[in-house]
Amino acid sequence: MKIIDSFLLAFLIIANTFTIAQNKPKKKMNNEFHLLIGTYTSGKSEGIYVYKFNVETGEFAAESIAKNIQNPSYLVISPDEKYVYSAGEIDKNGAVYGFAFDKKMGNLVKLSTQSSNGNYPCFVEIDKTGKWVFAGNYGAGSLTVLPVEANGSLGKPIQTIQHEGKSVNPSRQEGPHVHSINVAPNNKDIFVPDLGLDKILTYSLDAKTGKLSLGNPPFTKVQDGSGPRHFTIHPNGKFAYVIQEISGEVTAFNYKKGSLLAIQTISNKPSGFTGTFNSADIHLSPDGKFLYGSNREHDSIVIFSIDTKTGKLTYVAHQSVIGKKPRNFMIDPTGNFLLVANQDSDNITIFRRNPVTGTLTPTGKEIAVPNPVCLKMISF
Repeated sequence: MKIIDSFLLAFLIIANTFTIAQNKPKKKMNNEFHLLIGTYTSGKSEGIYVYKFNVETGEFAAESIAKNIQNPSYLVISPDEKYVYSAGEIDKNGAVYGFAFDKKMGNLVKLSTQSSNGNYPCFVEIDKTGKWVFAGNYGAGSLTVLPVEANGSLGKPIQTIQHEGKSVNPSRQEGPHVHSINVAPNNKDIFVPDLGLDKILTYSLDAKTGKLSLGNPPFTKVQDGSGPRHFTIHPNGKFAYVIQEISGEVTAFNYKKGSLLAIQTISNKPSGFTGTFNSADIHLSPDGKFLYGSNREHDSIVIFSIDTKTGKLTYVAHQSVIGKKPRNFMIDPTGNFLLVANQDSDNITIFRRNPVTGTLTPTGKEIAVPNPVCLKMISF
């Protein structure tokens, strides 16, 4: 009987422990993020704006402004979310700014300013180790590598690569114009669309030294006069997409071992549209089922569904951005909302995203910020 009683007691203890564990409330995921907004300061903007943003409700609240910086247009967040780097889109001597980000206070503390070794840097990127920042100089047609110091500040540039050549549009492609820099998941392949050359140049990163060397192949040619701008890689690592500013198209690629093979080019334009288009930014939904692109002049977001087996795109719809000149936009990490930075109407419009159809519904909410250019989020 004693042995049976001992077993019964042990069973009751284990069962009670399991019940307590099952009934213990799970830790609720924080639904708030810090929303960082890069801007042009040539108008009323004061710098980089920081807001709280709730990814369940779409509600927001102002937190801070990083001031006394010139044209902090494009932003990138370090992998550990401790630091933020910004392009200083300035003529003659372009800049790259480094900041520490205080999650508790929701503000940026400036750490450093370095030259981008070229004029009008319009894009910054960081590698997966957080040790190397890349700046793309649109005006100069070059890209520059800067080291990240132990305290998060930027060191002086260690390499600048100058592109050479031109393409068929004399008013837009009289020389090279680097428009984005994109680090592949392997942290080795670096893809650099050059609007002025109608090429996506490929580099190989040595993550120990930060140096870039020519990839294999060294570039992928796109259609003459198309003007490749922003680029993204599918979450499955098999497909890649580039949006072309001048032609208003998206080209889909098979991606494997540093090589891009074009499989489709599809128009961003609605049927029958004949005006100027000026496509800008491109992003994938977190689940990889939909692709979105922003179109200036037309003031819209184009929506495509993705065949996840082939990577090919099918047109879904156009959505008005309820603003003027949509530059950068972003999908929040949960995929619930899509936010659009409308440069010429001084607002960021907020849309609820349908995860099944990919379509967007205006929430009626918008954030008033002068000349917004770039949107990024940092977790709380």
